[in-house]
Amino acid sequence: MKYKGTAITYGDNVDTDVIIPARYLNTIDKKELASHCMEDIDKTFVTRVKEGDIMVAGYNFGCGSSREHAPIAIKESGISLVIARSFARIFYRNSINIGLAILECEEAVDGIKEGDSVEADLSLGVIYNRTTGKSFKTQPFPEFIQKIIVNGGLVQSIQKGEIR
Repeated sequence: MKYKGTAITYGDNVDTDVIIPARYLNTIDKKELASHCMEDIDKTFVTRVKEGDIMVAGYNFGCGSSREHAPIAIKESGISLVIARSFARIFYRNSINIGLAILECEEAVDGIKEGDSVEADLSLGVIYNRTTGKSFKTQPFPEFIQKIIVNGGLVQSIQKGEIR
């Protein structure tokens, strides 16, 4: 599982209310959710995010409510991978459930700045900052989680017989 994109960075304690504000939770349209992703913390996000970009954040990313809308909005906006120092537990599980790749790696967060070119190989557990030439080691994704991500989420993996 390889990812490549430009880093879009945020700080600590980015909660689900700023990832996708509650006023937009009356829709299940994924593109509509994506169009409002991060707007309360970063008005420019939706205009500058490109397919494949990589979000990098601090501690406790995705804290707050347990809504699945938050990782859905991030994924549908074009973000392929989120790297953070740590994730709120329910956000972590929701991300895997909907097929959004996420990694915890403090060293990578310290070594990646806004706009850096980043690559990650989740099978090997390596993150590369192509802008600086530095690499960071993290835990490789277990094979069953890789299957969930590749299939687009837990439900799709079950339907395809990948997970029992």
